[in-house]
Amino acid sequence: MNHPKQPAPDHLLGVYGRMPVRFQRGEGVWLWDDQGNRYLDAITGIGVCSLGHAHPEIADAIADQARTLIHTSNIPRIPLQEQLAEQLCEIAGMDHAFFGNSGAEAIECCVKMARAYGHRVRGISSPEILVMSGCFHGRTMTCISASDNPKYQQGFEPLLPGFVSAPFGDLDAVRALASSHPSLVAVMLEPVQGEGGVVVAPDGYLADLRGLCDELGLLLIADEVQTGMGKTGSWFAYQHEQVVPDIVAVAKALGNGVPIGACLARAEVSQVMVPGDHGSTYGGNPLACRAGLAVINIMRRDDIPQRAADMGQRLRLRLGQRLADTPGVREIRGRGLMIGIELDRDATPVKTAALGRHVLTNVTRGKVVRLLPPLIIEQEELELLAEVIGDSILQLLEGGE
Repeated sequence: MNHPKQPAPDHLLGVYGRMPVRFQRGEGVWLWDDQGNRYLDAITGIGVCSLGHAHPEIADAIADQARTLIHTSNIPRIPLQEQLAEQLCEIAGMDHAFFGNSGAEAIECCVKMARAYGHRVRGISSPEILVMSGCFHGRTMTCISASDNPKYQQGFEPLLPGFVSAPFGDLDAVRALASSHPSLVAVMLEPVQGEGGVVVAPDGYLADLRGLCDELGLLLIADEVQTGMGKTGSWFAYQHEQVVPDIVAVAKALGNGVPIGACLARAEVSQVMVPGDHGSTYGGNPLACRAGLAVINIMRRDDIPQRAADMGQRLRLRLGQRLADTPGVREIRGRGLMIGIELDRDATPVKTAALGRHVLTNVTRGKVVRLLPPLIIEQEELELLAEVIGDSILQLLEGGE
């Protein structure tokens, strides 16, 4: 399909490689561009709009709150913030919450809390945090320093110190690094690596890692920015192994498009943070918290995590059937409706071909087609998605590009 030439965004910083399409409205799993074309959204703002676009209940909650009270500072108490903190802690198994505006802010709070724990509880002057190979934790200086992707680091050195890396899924490597790094205070990981290529932690790894952290006196930090809020088939991906971390980062789907992020923690850890240690001007304002409460209420009522588990299994099955025994398809993997299809070559043409058939997806780590469709996707829409993605992959592989 030939898209009309778009005017250059002369006044925007050129940091995005944008698709040649401009969207004006959305409904459910669908987006409409400025030419009236309809697209199936299988990336949902990189895992944000899990309940679909323009959800009427969320829209009503936002509109009502906008007419009531959008923002105050965090100096007075904010009832909606307290309600959201209670509900989030209940579903996450945590005790306290801090609200920011994004996943990167949530990770910043996680790192500060872990370092404060190292200083104030462990008496370590330069605390270190162990991260995993292939990890991605955000775009701030702290987050790119903690991430294992030179693509996001090059040109922004010097990076911040205090992070060491171990191979993802290798418990012995964690033990060895803990032995050689006496200043280690925490281990931080994504239970499913999103930007890393939708790489799922090996079965039993999270439970074993929790046990090792307990043995060595280390905190366990779960970055659930992309995996959280039902996407993998449970509220949080660590719950598949009945693990309880010490600190959790959540964002993206929490607001279904309204910017909000949270750092959750157990009381034994969160008590190291005192007034003045951290803050956010907009974090947890009434509008964002009202949206977050609406998201949780809908997900509870409609059992969205279980729906994600069921529909994700169906989508992986359909993709597996369509691509069975296809040379060039290395693996179809994922949890719930967080799915990656790894090829043996650059997968960018798949994204382009799918866009030509009005399906939005993206590619990560160069060779992995990543699917993050809305958790409300219906069977007919799922079949269309599997058909278009399967055809686009076959077109690339059979064309020999």
